[in-house]
Amino acid sequence: MTATLDAPPPVPFDAVCPLMGVEEEYLVVDPATREVSPWGARIVERAAVTMGDRVCTEITKFQVEAKTAPCAGVAELEGQLRRMRAAVAAAARDEGLALVASGTAVLGQVVPPPINDDPRYGVGVATYRALHDELSICAGHVHVHLPDRERAVLVGNHVRPWLPVLIALMANSPFWAGRDTGYASWRTLSWGKWPVAGPPPYFGSLREFDETIAALTEMGALVDPGTIFWDVRPSARLPTLEIRVTDVPATAEESALLAALVRALVVVSLERVERGDPGPPLPAERLRVAYWRAARDGLDGHGVDPVTGRLRPAAELPGVLLEHVRHALAATGDLDLVTRRLGRLAATGTGAARQRAAHARRGRFTDVVDHLIDHLVPAEEAGEGVTGSR
Repeated sequence: MTATLDAPPPVPFDAVCPLMGVEEEYLVVDPATREVSPWGARIVERAAVTMGDRVCTEITKFQVEAKTAPCAGVAELEGQLRRMRAAVAAAARDEGLALVASGTAVLGQVVPPPINDDPRYGVGVATYRALHDELSICAGHVHVHLPDRERAVLVGNHVRPWLPVLIALMANSPFWAGRDTGYASWRTLSWGKWPVAGPPPYFGSLREFDETIAALTEMGALVDPGTIFWDVRPSARLPTLEIRVTDVPATAEESALLAALVRALVVVSLERVERGDPGPPLPAERLRVAYWRAARDGLDGHGVDPVTGRLRPAAELPGVLLEHVRHALAATGDLDLVTRRLGRLAATGTGAARQRAAHARRGRFTDVVDHLIDHLVPAEEAGEGVTGSR
């Protein structure tokens, strides 16, 4: 239940370098107690003075959402992400609060969360009921421009097998309300309980997609098209594809890396669609297990190779993805940057691994929250705004 980046593209579709944009969700915390705090609306009201509609509330009062404009280049996108984070963090400080980029709340009374007043949310609560109890979760969404909805649906078939790799790369939710879940991305497992969430089905055409949505609506599984929560979904209004599978990345740098990889994956997938390749009809039960392994282990342990379907060391899977999209990254000039950043991520560990390291130093969850506050915006960028990105 989120705002979108569905604005009319300012330039024609570019098959080599399509426009992309990012939405990020953050959790509001009290900097004294480090627990989640229900004052997201205050932060949004203050941040909107400079950010306009690029910042909004989310379904729970614990959350704030911000989004970039559509961008052609990774450097431009990362600049917007950094200014965006700086602006919302400054608004939070001015309200005596703080924001963190974590897929789940580390501390606080999160069940049930306070829901924002909105007629649509009221219908959602009546429909989905206690599923809302675990909605204090935050994701990162990447939108990529495509020529039309038909191709957006078909591209999704090619993206499906790679979704677990993206989950593992950006895993950033090991803790839930003062407990180590044993997972790298607990948000992935929590979110997967919803009736129309998780990995999307395989669709042979846009017609099949639309017929499925109509049937799900008739069955009462959807409040409206905005409650199609699959991790890959075409826009209901414009020719864009949204990949919404990962935890919110821990840093702006990682968020830009995710966007670069997702766009390259979409480009490679579109090339195959244009050649008439319908995409691999990966069985849902296998994809579900691949999700589970990625969510549990992140880049540790073993994951499912999207090409062979066999287990292999999870740390090797980013390299498999890189090879798959190499020529698309080279065409946009992003190959060196993505390669370096994947190497850095391998060296420092995922956001989940870094959260656990922060906890391990003294065994305190408050240290994890402090770590997250400090890394939302680097200290040297804390005073920057976003007026230049509007």
